[in-house]
Amino acid sequence: MFDYATLKSIFFKFDPETAHKIAEYGMIAADKILPSSLSFVTNKCVISDARLQQNLLGSIYNNPVGIGGGFDKNATMFSGLTALGFGHLEFGTFTPKPQPGNDKPRLFRLIEEESIQNAMGFNNDGSKEIKRRVSKLYPNVIPLWANIGKNKVTPNEKAINDYEILVRDFAQLCDAFVVNISSPNTPNLRALQENEFITELFSRIKPLTKKPIILKISPDLSHEKAIEISQNAVSSGADGIIISNTSIDYTLSNSPNLKSFGGLSGKVITQRSREIFKAVASELYGKTTLIACGGIDSAKEAYERIKMGASLVQIFTSFIFKGPMICKEINSGILELLEADGYAHIIEAIGADVKK
Repeated sequence: MFDYATLKSIFFKFDPETAHKIAEYGMIAADKILPSSLSFVTNKCVISDARLQQNLLGSIYNNPVGIGGGFDKNATMFSGLTALGFGHLEFGTFTPKPQPGNDKPRLFRLIEEESIQNAMGFNNDGSKEIKRRVSKLYPNVIPLWANIGKNKVTPNEKAINDYEILVRDFAQLCDAFVVNISSPNTPNLRALQENEFITELFSRIKPLTKKPIILKISPDLSHEKAIEISQNAVSSGADGIIISNTSIDYTLSNSPNLKSFGGLSGKVITQRSREIFKAVASELYGKTTLIACGGIDSAKEAYERIKMGASLVQIFTSFIFKGPMICKEINSGILELLEADGYAHIIEAIGADVKK
């Protein structure tokens, strides 16, 4: 469609958070001022092929590639991201009360490793404003997932109250919830990745909505712990597991720009995320919906996770480094890989390696 390398060279001259804001404002402007431009983008980027379509979690997913949580924190980019060919959009993480997040700078590029380090800290406009925004846009033409978290000032012993508020307020404004207790950027949040908390959490939020609720886990858990809490979550009512969030294992990067805080995403966590996904899928494939996230930047990597048991995959950092055509590239590549393996539909490929 255009030369993204040139555009990226311009964007990368800006601070990462400023560049993200420019992209956000561009999508908002295109939607409000030049909606015909989004139709043009849709025609160029959206892959429409029945072989990729799935009926999952109570919704139709036209393709398996979604945008992960953290990109559209405040639900301002639905139209632009939909036009770029994503199969589902995850907005948030957002919290009951607005919060500014951590001190800046808090977003860093590890350019040579095609990775990002972020210490954002759930900066968002708060549920009241986001609810006002989403209520004008829901239902969307593709599924919308609400990624929910607790406020920084909310102590862990009262964390469930925040999740209850958000599930109650968005029960009719999303197609699924993603419970975020695995971000490394809110103090002590990851301490909630324990069976006792997860059991109580789901016992209190499941009665509040008929929408699917998905748990997102950290890649830094041991495989045994990841399997244990995922199994417990499913037993407690979780409808799916996202594997995984960002990593705070800084030994994964050799970048001179590496900081001693914040979560790593992108290529540096590809292997870590792939391995923990494989471990969880070996126990939970066929028992719940599995979503792969973390270091996915190509059709080959996406297809590998699909064969491991992922019904859906999510990208984030690769969107920044490879540009707006990445959805089309991954989806068209998956179609080629399906054909090469003799599969008539993506469902035949999902979990193919586990079945073996």
